[in-house]
Amino acid sequence: MFRDHRTAAFSEFESADLAARAAADLFVRLAAEALRQRDVFCVALAGGASFRACHRLLAEPLFASKVDWEKVEVFFGDERCVPAGRPGRNDAAAEAELLSRVPVPRGNVHRIDAAAPDAAERYEAKIRKVVGRRREGGTAERIPSFDLIFLGLGPDGHTASLFPGHRSLEEEERLVLRVTGSPKPPPSRVTFTLPLINAARCVVFLVTGTDKAEAYFAARAGQRNVPAGHVRPLFGSLHFLADRAATAVWRSA
Repeated sequence: MFRDHRTAAFSEFESADLAARAAADLFVRLAAEALRQRDVFCVALAGGASFRACHRLLAEPLFASKVDWEKVEVFFGDERCVPAGRPGRNDAAAEAELLSRVPVPRGNVHRIDAAAPDAAERYEAKIRKVVGRRREGGTAERIPSFDLIFLGLGPDGHTASLFPGHRSLEEEERLVLRVTGSPKPPPSRVTFTLPLINAARCVVFLVTGTDKAEAYFAARAGQRNVPAGHVRPLFGSLHFLADRAATAVWRSA
């Protein structure tokens, strides 16, 4: 059962840059908490223009110096099925803006080999191995819990590569899926599913721009007609960080 949407935290900022700074602050704070408690910080980064400023901030000494990058495990919430290194890939953007500028070990950056036929299955196995915890008695968690999952929001309410009306929204067992027929190019993608997202300790939406205003209204209200409205961590926290342009519809409602 999803948590009631009123338990989510909503923060509004005067500009997109300030919203990005708040996301970077959360990253640093949650990394410190995770390292104190579990000696590892498992994060899933997001693509899209909204996160570029956040990534650049995290690479600056003011933020980067506060993170023990040796103990950070980096994943990606979704990936476009295009050749490695192409500009359109989420990991390429994160590499240029963040990962190449901080001392995170190369082996701690887990990219999606989206061109492989079994990319989704292999990525799920990697997540279970790296992120999954062992409970007392040696049994593994049914669904691994990321310390932080960053998510963007599309004008149609999609998040990661979960699109309106797609069967992926009904998935209850798989943690990672290949999505075909995406309404946005390229048509083939690999994405986290809702069970994995909703198992996270913290999920953060970063929403900027007037074109996201209607989707933001629907997502924060928990409307089920948009994929982002299905994101409600079962035991973790949910944060919406939005600039004033994206909150226009909500404030006028």
